[in-house]
This record gives sequence, structure tokens and C-alpha cells, in this order.
Amino acid sequence: MNINELIVLAYKEDIGTGDLTTQYLDLPKKESLAHLIAKEQGVICGLDVAKQAFLYIDSSTRWVAYKKDGDFVEKGDIIAKVEGYSCSLLQAERVALNFLQRMSGIATLTRKHVDLIKPYNAKLLDTRKTTPLLRSLEKYAVRTGGAFNHRFGLYDMIMIKDNHILAAGSITEAVSRIKSKNTSYKIEVEVKNLTELQEAVNNNVDRVMLDNMLLDQVSEAVNLYKGKVEMEVSGNVKLDTIEAIAATGVDYISSGSLTHSYQSMDISLLFKE
Repeated sequence: MNINELIVLAYKEDIGTGDLTTQYLDLPKKESLAHLIAKEQGVICGLDVAKQAFLYIDSSTRWVAYKKDGDFVEKGDIIAKVEGYSCSLLQAERVALNFLQRMSGIATLTRKHVDLIKPYNAKLLDTRKTTPLLRSLEKYAVRTGGAFNHRFGLYDMIMIKDNHILAAGSITEAVSRIKSKNTSYKIEVEVKNLTELQEAVNNNVDRVMLDNMLLDQVSEAVNLYKGKVEMEVSGNVKLDTIEAIAATGVDYISSGSLTHSYQSMDISLLFKE
């Protein structure tokens, strides 16, 4: 789903059959100037989406951004200004801010994690734990925050997880079945302990996901198989744990919290005249 389709659906949800407050105010057709203001510090993301949200309501609205996606802002910073008919700005305000606040929240949380692992070689990845239909925007926000995208969906990467293994009977059987039909995609296997890890490595998979393993187990896994298989850690990845995980020497760290446990950034639209 593209951005315009999302914006259309957002306005159908918000305006519905009409903006009663603005309609009953019967405002004169005059123009207003409004500023988008950061109410807290963070990383801005979603400016183009917010701009398109304003222009969808009224294409004559004028937008000037003072920041760009990825910029760090402080409380009180003016992010952008919009000029146009008052009724148009009032109708567009909430939808535009909803996109901008949420995307900025994800980018801000991501940046905090990324900053903690800068001294190490591990790359931070997101997951598929995204808001339905908003995955492309949320994954863009992750990239804006400085991390990398894992697979976008079930269609672009092979990942054999615990339920796949149970359904197939074993890691060996699951990998064998996949390899008999797959000629191009790399194979990642989720493992919960060192025994499963060894089985996955013996089957020449490309990457293993060390799922919810203790830190000493992760360190041992790295000591045993570094350079033989790519290693990704998942589970219990938080701001207070990620640096220790990265210090083990793993290649990747994936965290669903980037897109399901963020806090929207506080941003307001303030009319100036």
C-alpha cells in the first residue's frame, strides 16, 4: 500500500462524513500560518508524509520544512511551517501529526539503540512486528534512526523458526526440504540452545538466530562458530542490554521493540495568525 492510499484511509477514518466543528464554525475563507513545533527532543521522521497529508486536503497549502528526516531536534524547535486556508489546516492537522509523531518516535528509539552499539560491529535490525499496513513507513523510520531492515515479509527471505521446525520434525529435515526447492535465497534458522546451533551449522545454513539465549551462551556460540555462520541475537533486546549483546561479537541484533514499544514523539501544530 502506498502513502497516498494510507492518507486516504486515514482521512476516511478521521473526517468521515465531515468535520462538524470546522463546518459549524463557518469560518471565513482566510489564510493562516502554523508551525509544527517539537515539544521534546528526538529524531524527526515522516516530514514528506505529513506534507502530503496537508496537500491532500488542499493542494494550495504551502509547506516549508526547516528540518529533514534524520535530524535531531530539541524541545521548542520549529520543524516546519504550513500556510493555507484555516479550515484546511484544521482538517489536516491530526492525520499529519499522527504519521509524523509515530515515525519520529520509532526513529528516536532506534537512534538510542544504535548509539549504544557504535563501538561494535553488530548491526541493529527490525522485525515484522509492525502495525498492520504501516510496515513500509515504520521500517523507513527504523532506517532513518540508523538501523537496518530485516525481511519485509514472508516473501523476501527464508527464516525457519521454531514452529516450522516442529512442523517439519527437526532442523535437519526443515533445512533439507527448503534446500531441495530453493536455489537462491539464503537460509536463516532460529535456535534456542547450543545443541540446536550445532545442528544448524552442520546443515550449512547461512545465518542462525540465537533466540532468547543467555549472554554467556551467546558468547560461547560466538567463540565456537564466529566466521562459520552469521549470528543474530533476538529476544530481551533493550536499551540496558543491547551494548552487552553487541560486545559478544555477534553480527546482528534484531529487536521488535523498535516498532512495537516506541513512544510517539510529542509534536504540536500551533497557529500563529
